[in-house]
Amino acid sequence: MKLLFVADPLEAFKVYKDTTFSMMREAQRRGHAVAACEPRHLSWRSGGPVQARVREIRLTGSDEDWFVETADGVRALRDFDAVLMRKDPPFDPEYFYATHLLEQAEREGARVFNSPRALRDHPEKLAVMEFPQFVAPTLVTRDPEEVRRFHAEHREIILKPLDGMGGMGIFRVGADGLNLGSITETLNGQGDTTIMVQRFVPEIVQGDKRILVIGGQPVPFSLARIPQGSEVRGNLAAGGKGVAQPLTPRDREIAQALGPLLAARGLLLVGLDVIGDWLTEINVTSPTCFQEIHQQAGFDVPAMFVDALEAALAG
Repeated sequence: MKLLFVADPLEAFKVYKDTTFSMMREAQRRGHAVAACEPRHLSWRSGGPVQARVREIRLTGSDEDWFVETADGVRALRDFDAVLMRKDPPFDPEYFYATHLLEQAEREGARVFNSPRALRDHPEKLAVMEFPQFVAPTLVTRDPEEVRRFHAEHREIILKPLDGMGGMGIFRVGADGLNLGSITETLNGQGDTTIMVQRFVPEIVQGDKRILVIGGQPVPFSLARIPQGSEVRGNLAAGGKGVAQPLTPRDREIAQALGPLLAARGLLLVGLDVIGDWLTEINVTSPTCFQEIHQQAGFDVPAMFVDALEAALAG
């Protein structure tokens, strides 16, 4: 098969932990051809198909110069067996426009994973609100007074922007309400921006668990991102320590309830974030942690992913 990865610049990959790299490596191991482009290389000329300036590559097996470019040129996306959208957030206007180009490529016959429409329909923080049975008390609002009332009810809360990533912009406010007004103003711009407020879940000290769901089925190990020192955030990008561990019964309950539903919507790969017993985010843009789980627990996540991709293309 010929696979096209729409991703960040190849030269910026940290191959010792990069999930997209691990997908490419497993695909090449099975004899599939690997190519890559960035979203900025997508184009659509009236009367023609969606195209991209593509780099065909071969992985070398080295961590230093990890790939060689074997060819480059403009290709129609429909000429590939699969197009994998792996551009990291933020989900900004350019990401949004890229999903529309990818959706047009689908109409022309391309197979795109995750589905561009599903990427737009599942904003990673808001998506949890569809499943209140698995979510700790949560408020989405622009109104500072609603935030104050929520705090008065739950006493200890987390506030965060809807478009944040890697733990950026997350604040914890204790029972004393210290700086609540200032934090709310900072996040919601005097009422101009919608934010999310959640009851604080103290089990964060045990880790913010990333549960991977592939083709509707959970990977049997999560990666618990454990906050370090005085930090409240477990995100690896915020200095959290990743520890692979078997899924708990509650983890499995959440994953098995959501997995088939999300897969049916075109989401081949999903990352569920769970703190304690509570779902906090549904990551659909470019879920990670393949290599950490594989290295620590011995479970071959890239192989499970490529198995699911091959099955989806054969179906």
